[in-house]
Amino acid sequence: MLRNREGKRVAVIVNDMSEVNIDADLVRNGDAALSHTEEKMVEMSNGCICCTLRKDLLVEVGKLAREGRFDHLLIESTGVSEPMPVAETFTFTDDQGRSLGDIASIDTMVTVVDAFNFLRDFSSHESLDDRGEALGDDDERSIVDLLGDQIDFADVILLNKTDLISSDELHTVHGMIRALNPQARIVETVNSAVPLAEVMGTGRFDLKKAAQHPGWLDSLVEHTPETEEYGISNFVYERRIPFHPQRFHEVLQLEWPGVIRSKGVFWLATRLKLAGYWSQAGGMARYECAGHFWSVVPRDHWPADTTHIDRVWREPNGDCRQEIVLIGTNLDRPALTAMLDAALLTPEELATPEHLWPKRFPDPFPKWKMAVAAW
Repeated sequence: MLRNREGKRVAVIVNDMSEVNIDADLVRNGDAALSHTEEKMVEMSNGCICCTLRKDLLVEVGKLAREGRFDHLLIESTGVSEPMPVAETFTFTDDQGRSLGDIASIDTMVTVVDAFNFLRDFSSHESLDDRGEALGDDDERSIVDLLGDQIDFADVILLNKTDLISSDELHTVHGMIRALNPQARIVETVNSAVPLAEVMGTGRFDLKKAAQHPGWLDSLVEHTPETEEYGISNFVYERRIPFHPQRFHEVLQLEWPGVIRSKGVFWLATRLKLAGYWSQAGGMARYECAGHFWSVVPRDHWPADTTHIDRVWREPNGDCRQEIVLIGTNLDRPALTAMLDAALLTPEELATPEHLWPKRFPDPFPKWKMAVAAW
């Protein structure tokens, strides 16, 4: 971007987790020699933009803005940072009530995808710690978690190293990325060479939309014409019958053919008041407790805006349900639906008294840690 800046004056902030900022050195000493009169680089090392460096970022952006010499500010965060918290940094207020949003606005969130390594990394079971990239001892994220977050939140995705893979591989990678983020503009690149107009001054970032970043995937709301070309489809598995915990646990161990991403709420017969949360991307998956279903929460503890509750409310069990989004390529919807249906309670099992279900139905899921309810 610096080498092809097309006459634009660009200030650059490079954030790196290491004490020696290798990325900044590469930019400084490489082809993109920095002119002190046209652009400026600020190094922010040994920290993460979204946490320890928030105040420093506010100070540095303030300095650059007051100089009034720059058309754009490019912030390159560390490669293991999540983009949503970086965007949230612009709403952070310091002790004097100042925020980055007062002096600058986000124009475009750009993610660069390594096309050559994407298929391998997306099927990986490795954690960031396995690769020595964890932010600390408490960072338990997987490679796939990070890939998904960085792709999902992008306005523009540079699909780089396209010269190193075959046309069939490129077709597959393009389709998977489109499935993960149907709204972003995908630009295929070699050596990340891209016209500035694709990544600067696009106006693609929408703060209001970002603030409502979904628990559900955008592909449920709007398709792009490319979905047919790449064989991408999605559907929502919805049922109002609890899962038999043993059979559902077994389903989670199976391969879900064609599924790239799945995410949603599930309901176990042995934990009728609690909503389970399922999330899978590539070769990684996890389940946990999402909290109580609203149907068991007293009305005076409901939020003022009940739109999201009303959307899923059905008598007689309120919001207790199975609602799992499945997204993938060439999905066999009948087969996947049948696989999940087989884990539901049978009519005979439903006919037995509910109070016997916890003893009658084996439950291999770990015990969910729940705070004591305030009601």
